[in-house]
Amino acid sequence: MRKNPPMPKNNPRIINAWASYDWANSVYNLVITTTIFPIFFNQATRAAFGSEKVDFFGMTIENTVLYSYAIALSYLIIALISPPLSAMADYGGTKKRFMQFFTYLGAGSCLCLFFFDGTNVELGIICASVASIGYAGGMIFYNAFLPEIATEDKFDSVSAKGFAFGYIGSVILQIINIGMTLKPEFFGFADAAEGSRWSFLSVGIWWIVFAQIPFYFLKDNPPTHKEKTDWLKKGFEELGMVWKEAKKLPALMKFLISFFFFNMGVQTVMFMASLFGEKELKLETANLIAIILIIQVVAILGAYLFAKVSDKKGNIFALALLIGLWIFICCLAYFVQTAEQFYGLAILVGLVMGGIQSLSRSTYSKFLPKDTPDTASYFSFFNVADRLSTSIGMGVFALIEDYSESMRNGIFALTIFFIIGLVVLLQINKKAIKI
Repeated sequence: MRKNPPMPKNNPRIINAWASYDWANSVYNLVITTTIFPIFFNQATRAAFGSEKVDFFGMTIENTVLYSYAIALSYLIIALISPPLSAMADYGGTKKRFMQFFTYLGAGSCLCLFFFDGTNVELGIICASVASIGYAGGMIFYNAFLPEIATEDKFDSVSAKGFAFGYIGSVILQIINIGMTLKPEFFGFADAAEGSRWSFLSVGIWWIVFAQIPFYFLKDNPPTHKEKTDWLKKGFEELGMVWKEAKKLPALMKFLISFFFFNMGVQTVMFMASLFGEKELKLETANLIAIILIIQVVAILGAYLFAKVSDKKGNIFALALLIGLWIFICCLAYFVQTAEQFYGLAILVGLVMGGIQSLSRSTYSKFLPKDTPDTASYFSFFNVADRLSTSIGMGVFALIEDYSESMRNGIFALTIFFIIGLVVLLQINKKAIKI
């Protein structure tokens, strides 16, 4: 059987097809993770149970705390299963197949959220958790394609294109979903709750339909191992191999430690921003959705702006600047009291959100050994760090809110995470690496 040749690098059509996966799945991040679902979850469960406390499999717990713990658990699960999956993808030449599996898992879960009405908390939490597993799992293999479609000097711009595609696509669907929730009668819905549930359905459909573009154009490299293998063992062996390699490269190790800490803060802010506005500031749904929409639009500018900064000053300088801005944001967030203040903060969050996500991925890509065929294993390690840090960040935030009964107190932990990340990042010897 003739083997498929490797994909050509820096091919505009392939790069655009790759970036279109961000277009497809970023609607999950915006609608399900950060805006309509969290707000709907809070309001629907409050209406169903008459308070912020809900009954979850016989356990009474605060609705926002339950949501935080659920997301933390889902990210812990994906951190644990990603090593063997990545090994299978690398050695079996099946990156695209796994992207497809996790896409349909995540999108299918979003479709099932249509049936969540507030009384069936278990269904809402399980579907939201499985959707996050689908999203995170797909991203492992999506990210692993980056070194296969672009040369190192293009990593920053290609990575930024992916995030920009994602922000634009998600904003387009979000505008439609805003209409569904704020003007439900226009779409023939009985009320905002029905409009919200239909928006969850639209996310699943959008995700599946547009994912067909990268599925068509992206090709797997031929498998490097054909013999039967214990993939669970092999996956963790690969993780150990990357860890050993990282220990030989001080700059890489410091970057990963820095990323682990500042990512705790970034991901927790992304997940909890709308819940904070709804619960602590009592903002109306329309205001909250508008704020998150501002974040997405500004993030497009941020992704490209900080790609330019990294070109001029280097990735480490750009990331340090971004983390410094995040620390400033956390300090302001603790004292924010009004919708106007929250709007201003949202603009700044959007600017740094796009920049730090894009640069984190591209910076890590530049640390990878040259011409390695096993990119999924290296990105598995990166994604394990990503998912574990998200899980810990969300867990710590939920724990603080659970005991202090205030979401504001969790901001102290986020500030500490960013400070540690910045201190470690500044220890990297910029002269030792060409970034």
